[in-house]
Amino acid sequence: MGDNYRIFPLKESSIKLALMPLAGGVRGGGINRCIDIKVPFIMFTLPLFLVLLGISPAFADVVPKGPLVSGDIVGGFRVLNVTDGSQGVNLTVYRGDYIKFKLAEPSTETVLSIPDLSIQQRLPGNLDEAPYFKMEKSGVFPFVLGTAEGSIAVVDYRQANYQEVTSNQAAELIRNIAPLVLDVRTPGEYSRGHLKDSVLIPLQQLQARWQEIAGHKDKDLLIYCATGNRSTVAAKILIDNGFKRIFNLRQGISGWERDKGPVVQ
Repeated sequence: MGDNYRIFPLKESSIKLALMPLAGGVRGGGINRCIDIKVPFIMFTLPLFLVLLGISPAFADVVPKGPLVSGDIVGGFRVLNVTDGSQGVNLTVYRGDYIKFKLAEPSTETVLSIPDLSIQQRLPGNLDEAPYFKMEKSGVFPFVLGTAEGSIAVVDYRQANYQEVTSNQAAELIRNIAPLVLDVRTPGEYSRGHLKDSVLIPLQQLQARWQEIAGHKDKDLLIYCATGNRSTVAAKILIDNGFKRIFNLRQGISGWERDKGPVVQ
């Protein structure tokens, strides 16, 4: 394994991993060795294989980015569909999500119970009138919705093009690379104090208005809210629409102010 190696770019359904000495071929035969490995297999084996070769894993995008989350983002809320009477339902949402349940029978009310999160509430059939629940705590929580039963897994959001930052790190970003600063709180919250030069697009409007900042898809973007929850949802919406360099202020403007960060009105 004393030779140098090159890794060819990923091409659709397979990866060409060529073990090719830079000097021109394997000693004694001039043979270029090439392994064609299918993507489903390589997803799990390539990082370990590259580490064994002493090479930094170059195909981070091939590795699954996390669990498949449930429901759809509608107006800033993650809307979950649960069929009445179903058992063993497994839902996955992100920490920071604001979730709503869409009832199969909108004409009736249903009781939602998530004991570990101290949630016990009657839900109206109309989704617009239904309350939302803020997922602040990671973990797996049993729930009962009418006659349906299951569990909700609340997981942290992770992406290759997403990073959570502290207040001090955010201040360094602003000072050194001048990212677009996006505030996703309400207009009322914004008027009481915000980061200097920040752009306001409330989370509930972001799906309809993200094109206003489309020019920053390939540029640095710092998102914040009050405590770091809504900004996590906003980051997911923007990444789904092609934004590539997102930083999330971990504890929001609350943490920023605790750390004596400047705020303007």
